[in-house]
Formats: sequence, structure tokens, C-alpha cells
Amino acid sequence: MKPISGKQLAHLLEKKGWELKRVKGSHNVYAKPDNIARLSIPIHGNQPLKIGLLKHLMKLTDIKEVEL
Repeated sequence: MKPISGKQLAHLLEKKGWELKRVKGSHNVYAKPDNIARLSIPIHGNQPLKIGLLKHLMKLTDIKEVEL
């Protein structure tokens, strides 16, 4: 799996219709009107997200690995 940063994932989520609801420290919280899930994306510069967190967020948002 290709490692991506929190910034890159946030940009992909916005293209998929997720809206930035709030920013608390270094975490951006996203929501989608037709989805009850709230996603907290850590934005730590260009550091890649940990693989486990990335897989979990991909599962919640129905993002496939080929879209990364």
C-alpha cells in the first residue's frame, strides 16, 4: 500500500464530497451529509499516516487502494 500524508487524504476526501466541519489542533474533522461517520484526520505536515489508520479510514469512506 502506498503511504500518503494526512493532507493528501484530506484532499481526496473533499473531492469525494466530505466536508471539513472543524479543526482542533492538528486534526481535521470531516463529515458527509448521508453518512453518520465523523472522520478525524491527523495533519502532521507531510508525514505519512500509519498503515492501520489509513486502512481504517479507507474502509469507513469506501476508498479503494487504486484511488490513492
